[in-house]
Amino acid sequence: MAANGAKCEQPQKRAGAKGKQNGKAIDSSVRERRQRDKEERLSLVVWRRPVTTIHYFLLETLIKLKEWTFQLWQRRGLVSLVLVLCSLFSFAYSTEGSHQQWVSYLEKRFLWCAYWVGLGILSSVGLGTGLHTFLLYLGPHIASVTLAAYECSSTDFPEPPYPDQIVCPQGGGLEGSISLFSIMSKVRLEACMWGAGTAIGELPPYFMARAARLSGADPEDEDYEEFEEMLEQAEGAQGLVTRAKLGVQHMVQKVGFFGILACASIPNPLFDLAGITCGHFMVPFWTFFGATLIGKAVIKMHIQ
Repeated sequence: MAANGAKCEQPQKRAGAKGKQNGKAIDSSVRERRQRDKEERLSLVVWRRPVTTIHYFLLETLIKLKEWTFQLWQRRGLVSLVLVLCSLFSFAYSTEGSHQQWVSYLEKRFLWCAYWVGLGILSSVGLGTGLHTFLLYLGPHIASVTLAAYECSSTDFPEPPYPDQIVCPQGGGLEGSISLFSIMSKVRLEACMWGAGTAIGELPPYFMARAARLSGADPEDEDYEEFEEMLEQAEGAQGLVTRAKLGVQHMVQKVGFFGILACASIPNPLFDLAGITCGHFMVPFWTFFGATLIGKAVIKMHIQ
């Protein structure tokens, strides 16, 4: 009986060894296949394989157009409402009448807001390499309004020529009537629009990281494993910048909305890392953009 039991155990041990060997062989074959797929994806560039690259580009474009058309059809009520409003505004804009003064006022305000939003986008777009439009445009504008307000003892500058030129109102104002809050109310629209533009400029890193994560499949992907290993190695680093980056990443990852809000509410040159982290860990769009918009356009701008 003992001999029979020993004979029975030997095939089981051999079978277990064979299973481990088969498992290792399967893992190695999967890794080799993933490596081949990765090399093939990297070789898909216009200057190496132009026909194949353009072919895949056209297919992806058609797929995206189909998805967008389906999404618009699902929201056809909202699309119809937007088209009706645009048609009404176009009709009111091109028709003569007493309402033209309101149309011109709205047009002027819209262009003024779009100007500051565009400057805000230029300031934060490009992973921190954008144009510092606060120092070049918004800061001097606030300074000129402040100096003119104290000189004129009023913020009721005649429009026009304001904001192109600041002229004291006739009659002036009372001495000592100018306060910090009156100046803030005068430049609040420009500052908030600039802050909203900076929030919009933070979206490209978020979308790039999100698209890379979606195209990279599952957490077992090698790129994701390398990303995790890089984070583990970075935790042992002692550099100030590295620790600051890890602090931003941990705050965004663990706290969520309020962590993003805290990072966006203070002057933070490392906020691009927050966008990349949110995109990589699939943080919902409105959670990221809502917190960024409130932090940059409301809290941070009033602090500044």
